[in-house]
Amino acid sequence: MSVRHGSIPAARRAAPAVLPALCVIAAGAIMAVAPAGRARASDAPGPRSAYAVHCAACHGQDFQGGFGPALKGASFVAKWAPRMDRLAVHISETMPPSDPGSLPPDAYAGIVAAIARANDLDPAGGAKAGAAKAADASATEVRNLDQPEPNYDRYYEQVVRQRRETLAALRTVSDADLRAPAPGDWLHWRRSYDGAGASLLTQITAANASQLEVAWSLALPNGTNGITPLVHDGVMFVNSSGTVLAIDAASGDPLWTFSRPSPPGLPISQPRSMAIYGDRLYVPTSDNHMLALDMRSGKLLWDHLIASSSGTLMISAGPLAVRGKIIQGMAGCAGVGEPKGCFVVALDAETGKELWRFDTIATGEPDSWNGAPRAERFGASIWATATYDAEDDLILIGTGQTYHIAPLMRKPARAGTTNDALYTNSTLAFDPDTGRLVWFYQHMPREVWDFDWAFERQVIPLRTRTGERRVVATIGKIGILDLLDAKTGAYVGSVDMGFQNLVKAIDPRTGRKITDPALDPDPDRSRFICPFATGVRNWPSTAYDPGRRLIYVPFTLSCMHYSWRKGEGFDIAFGMTPPRADDGNLGGLAAIDPDGMKVKWVRRQRAPSAGSVLATAGGIVAYGARDRIFRVVDGRSGDTLWALKLDQVPSASPISFMAGGVQYLAVTTGGGSPNDVTARALTPEIDAPAGGVRLWAFRLKSDRRSPR
Repeated sequence: MSVRHGSIPAARRAAPAVLPALCVIAAGAIMAVAPAGRARASDAPGPRSAYAVHCAACHGQDFQGGFGPALKGASFVAKWAPRMDRLAVHISETMPPSDPGSLPPDAYAGIVAAIARANDLDPAGGAKAGAAKAADASATEVRNLDQPEPNYDRYYEQVVRQRRETLAALRTVSDADLRAPAPGDWLHWRRSYDGAGASLLTQITAANASQLEVAWSLALPNGTNGITPLVHDGVMFVNSSGTVLAIDAASGDPLWTFSRPSPPGLPISQPRSMAIYGDRLYVPTSDNHMLALDMRSGKLLWDHLIASSSGTLMISAGPLAVRGKIIQGMAGCAGVGEPKGCFVVALDAETGKELWRFDTIATGEPDSWNGAPRAERFGASIWATATYDAEDDLILIGTGQTYHIAPLMRKPARAGTTNDALYTNSTLAFDPDTGRLVWFYQHMPREVWDFDWAFERQVIPLRTRTGERRVVATIGKIGILDLLDAKTGAYVGSVDMGFQNLVKAIDPRTGRKITDPALDPDPDRSRFICPFATGVRNWPSTAYDPGRRLIYVPFTLSCMHYSWRKGEGFDIAFGMTPPRADDGNLGGLAAIDPDGMKVKWVRRQRAPSAGSVLATAGGIVAYGARDRIFRVVDGRSGDTLWALKLDQVPSASPISFMAGGVQYLAVTTGGGSPNDVTARALTPEIDAPAGGVRLWAFRLKSDRRSPR
């Protein structure tokens, strides 16, 4: 039983596929709804046709029954006339049986209206003149009345009370909580403001990780993956394709559900995380809205449209909450369809009002776009959630490449002009109160091969000859780690993982990458470049273990035949191919020692990487791969401690949390990731499972005899 609000719950997600009609017992009458495909409120049929599409297969076009019982007649009137409002709620909560609540609100309202009209009833309750009476009921209708009512007994009331108490006990999340999350909580995309992706919990260790077992799992609405749950005070919050659930983190039981259907976006474009602040959850949507929900009830508090899309503008990353502001980056500004480009926006956490906006394409002087007009400057998408450096009071965020290289292929036309293409492939540092750009660093000026530097930024300590220094660490698609001074953005150093052939040298003073001129784009011939455009790494995030001072990187090995299609809008193309020195192992995990400026170890496997990395203070590292295996390895050596093949690919960000005094690991499976494009071709023997998204939780084996 989930706690809901309102007489008819907000619409939940659309059914993932067209399925046969099914019939089940519901609220004193056998009801059935034939589930539809992906539905939207705007697509919902009118009152009569809603019934015809979703219900008539079982209950008959004339409401007289068939595979399901009659929904018309004296017995039905006697049963439901006094409580049509309850019938409406019950239909919306139990139909269709394969996916309850999946139709839009107006479809449910239309079904109830059609049933009411067939029985000459008022949808709001009560019989109209001439309506059938119970004395006229047929034997078949009487049997329908005998179906059991839900058993709202003392046990039911106890469970509902416990769940309400769990939600009521949630503490308000303060700025101090976000700066230093409780060890058992996971309050950010990467748990903490520094972007580390590391848990402080120590129950699960390298010594006992082999004793892990499944604690619970929960099917989620279908959608794209990369989902990162949040956990606070033993309650987990997860968003799958627009359906947000609050879940008892120890048992996996849903506490409330909120859904807002939105048009399906581009593949793998679902926003991958949320933010929690005060008493609210902040939920980005695939149609570029930001929602604020009451974290204790799921009630919608406000809905703000950040920007309408002309075709490709989207929210892919999650928001960041900082001092009363919700920071959100936009992605996908890929060409003429999005002439305004990408940007970072700050919203007021209380009202949703926009406070400031920063465009990630530079438009002023000096001209870094080689004289190209604004309409020909594309890219600088934001694909990852921002990091907050609380010590220096700076928002740190990364940008992607351009999608149109023609302006960058000409030599600068005049003095003072460059073809660097700001602010693509950059780290940007903002004042959170004003949106003022404090500093920036461009990792690859004039990057024309689709090698983004758009991923997580981590604020970590670095040992140097002159003492410890706070730096920003980030790794681009090309597999090179850059380290920058956290306060000023000054270049500090780089580590090349050794999986690329484009960059031949790095300037030790500035960090400028010197590329092989033989691999520069040429419209007349293709270039063999490693890696493929999806990169050595992509959206799946690295993790930094502050105890071992190592950065763990999930990687995939690949190469490409790269072509410049001069004159086209999106003017670069790629053909994936395995590395020429291929030994069959195309994925794995690497550990980088930033203090020593070196790769510490590499563990390779056949399957390409699929999900982010989790590090914990217990000395373990967890990650998923294309072979559906969720692995836990020793953080010192990379040796496997425990592994389990799941139902789908764990192509998301694993987390760790505490509930009921027990440490858990959790990860979602299914839905896909950017690496799928490469991985399916690299390892064709690894079949993609049928669709489905599931949330898994793991804990150490115990003496439990039954689920909580």
